[in-house]
Amino acid sequence: MAERRMFTQKIVDSDAFLDMPLSTQALYFHLNMRADDDGFINNPKKIQRMIGCCDDDLKLLIAKRFIIAFETGVVVIKHWRMHNLLRKDRYNPTQYQEEMTRLMLKDNGSYTESLPILDNVATTWQPNDNQMATQDSIGKDSIDKYSKEKDRKEDKPKETFVSLIESYTTDPQLISALKDYVEMRKKMKGYTTHALKLNLNALSKLSNDDATKVEIVNQSIEHSWKSFYELKIQPKSKEIVPEWTKQEETSTKDAHLEELMKRYLMFKMANNQTEMDKIKDMYFDLTLKDIETDIKER
Repeated sequence: MAERRMFTQKIVDSDAFLDMPLSTQALYFHLNMRADDDGFINNPKKIQRMIGCCDDDLKLLIAKRFIIAFETGVVVIKHWRMHNLLRKDRYNPTQYQEEMTRLMLKDNGSYTESLPILDNVATTWQPNDNQMATQDSIGKDSIDKYSKEKDRKEDKPKETFVSLIESYTTDPQLISALKDYVEMRKKMKGYTTHALKLNLNALSKLSNDDATKVEIVNQSIEHSWKSFYELKIQPKSKEIVPEWTKQEETSTKDAHLEELMKRYLMFKMANNQTEMDKIKDMYFDLTLKDIETDIKER
């Protein structure tokens, strides 16, 4: 087995790869480094435990179709032949020939699973002088009709965080808020596009209004929540009036009333009923009391 391995940026720089947690990406690199010259590994769980990854990392690589798993426990790197080129004199065929017969090589160089091999189909793997082996199939047309639908599904563009958000809403503010939420969640281990789908379903149940949804999303960002919850409306605080303001207001009012009473008594002694009535009107507007009664009490 060769000691050196290569990686194509077409795969490791893709959104589908970079959306995975760093631990899952690390496991992918380690599996590639320990694969045989056809991309097969017979101890993926040992490698997973050796580098401290969890079962979910291996499951995610399988679910995202970066590796193909067989019931024997063997796995193969799906894009192995896109990553690596080996000279014929350095190439050692895999010992997992039974698993190899269940694979086909697509035009882009990636492996894909075929249906059970038919009697009239034989598969051989031989490398050219400057590249890895390609597949020669007798009766290829007979197997294509069975694998056409499967290949069509594999060629379907994979969902990403961005594609899910943009298919969910066209509101620019909501799109921006959701992207910020995804960035916050991606810092938490294990956030996937499936988890985002669940979050978006929860958001739809909470509100039909985009403006309200923006507030709900921002609320979750602010509190680092893993989902969306009903918008919490903060009650407005009661206006607090300083005590010195109340005292000043009372003092000013009392001084004004004293002045009114002095003028009232002066006009009363002069028997000027017109001016007395004016003062009564001013006095009543302030306190709603009878000025005559107030004067006697004082």
